[in-house]
Amino acid sequence: MLKIGIVGLPNVGKSTLFNALTKKGVPAENYPFCTIDPSVGIVPVPDERVGKLSTFSKSAKTIPAAIEFVDIAGLVAGAAKGEGLGNKFLSNIRETDAILEMVRIFPLKAGGTNDVMHVYGDIDPLRDITVINLELILSDLEMALKHKNTISKDVRRGDKEAIIEDGALAKVIATLESEKMAYATVLDEKEIPMMKHLNFLTMKPFLYGLNKRSGSKNLDETSPEVFKELTDYIESTGSRWIVIDAKIEDELKDFEGEEKEMFRSEMGGENDGINALISEGYKLLGLMSYFTTGEDETRAWTVKIGSTAPVAGQAIHTDFKEKFIRAEVVFWIDLLDAGSYGEARAKGKVRTEGKEYIVKDGDVIEFKI
Repeated sequence: MLKIGIVGLPNVGKSTLFNALTKKGVPAENYPFCTIDPSVGIVPVPDERVGKLSTFSKSAKTIPAAIEFVDIAGLVAGAAKGEGLGNKFLSNIRETDAILEMVRIFPLKAGGTNDVMHVYGDIDPLRDITVINLELILSDLEMALKHKNTISKDVRRGDKEAIIEDGALAKVIATLESEKMAYATVLDEKEIPMMKHLNFLTMKPFLYGLNKRSGSKNLDETSPEVFKELTDYIESTGSRWIVIDAKIEDELKDFEGEEKEMFRSEMGGENDGINALISEGYKLLGLMSYFTTGEDETRAWTVKIGSTAPVAGQAIHTDFKEKFIRAEVVFWIDLLDAGSYGEARAKGKVRTEGKEYIVKDGDVIEFKI
């Protein structure tokens, strides 16, 4: 399952978005450090194909792909040295696949109940990103130094693996000490896998959620040149960004379908921010979904784009890669259009594929092992 950790300063919309994502009422009041316990929510990935295949197969169960979101307390400058409560929870997001960094672009005063304090008293997204990323860098640096010390005995006795790892750590530490993210470190093929197991926060892919507020004069409207500077910076790091109105998404979390879209329009929302966020998360990590379907269940499986059939089968069970013989594959819409699996086969839409087949987004697969 894809796991994404949510970070950001206090009062930028982290917990509000988490509520919207998970329909789970973690506290989100208007003061710093409200969320003092890490919260984890499992969010189904919206995908109409799953429901249509389930109806087609008259499946007893329908299981969409899912994302696990981890929300931690707001970070402030000095968190890595014990300021605030944020650093206490950074370990909870080390196991995630990516980081969603929430950044506020709505103003301090928008009138009425929209007034939300900012921990630094003004809106400056690039400063906020610098503060958060530096705390992540310092947390990674502390861990890197500790681990380098841990393996020092193995290095002294000439352990080859430890020597390679020590060299890689030295490179990472130099990068972090220059206040750059760990992903900027140039590592060779032997060093890369050795650093992966350490789960450096700043080696993970980053998605920036730019939180606006409907009815307010947001940064993209009041200072388009500053907003472009912000997005140019994000893109220069190889990261992705999305504009989202966390408050609207939270207020709409209990509605579905046409009713939800009607209220979204009335509240000034432009599109489904949650769906867009999840879609960007998939793009960031290069993920896609294939399906299995039958009377027992229809299920979506998340795999890396470019996965071969045996590798994709590991999403179902680790044995599938070794025991793989062949796969029966049909594209989801071709199966629905045919009306039955037998008719799809008769029309030549069902193919037998071997170990070299590259699975496509939307494939319906039956594995033969």
